[in-house]
Amino acid sequence: MSGSAERKQLVNHLKGGEAFMPLDEILDKITFEKLGVRPQDLPYSFYEVFYHIICAQKDILEYSTSGDYKSATWPEDYWPEKSSPESEKDWLKLREDYFRDRKTFENFILDPKNDLNLPVKNSDEHSLLREILLVMEHTAYHTGQLLLILRLLGLHK
Repeated sequence: MSGSAERKQLVNHLKGGEAFMPLDEILDKITFEKLGVRPQDLPYSFYEVFYHIICAQKDILEYSTSGDYKSATWPEDYWPEKSSPESEKDWLKLREDYFRDRKTFENFILDPKNDLNLPVKNSDEHSLLREILLVMEHTAYHTGQLLLILRLLGLHK
């Protein structure tokens, strides 16, 4: 799997919408005031789950592409210390970070010089295809949680 059509299909799945609601749409449904609410005794808020998605995506992107990759510490580096962002400015920056990193990953996937079947920069055994699928699975899993949180908050039917 290394043709242009296959690469475009991988990017479509990375963005979501094939089998789960795209994060772009989900993010438009949450209000800043409700970002930190943990409904129905859930152990996490919308903000916490989205922050986690971003951290995992960034880690996998760096693992796949960076010559300076340093492994993050689990779970401290993957979850925020607080249930909500400090300010709306911080929230908007976090969203921008997600989309910027996703676009970087998309461009890396679409570049035919990056063989999908060869190990990524920081592994002897994990292929780029494996890392792409890992980001997709992880994002899909947590997107379901975000949708559930929206429903519990009364922001989605």
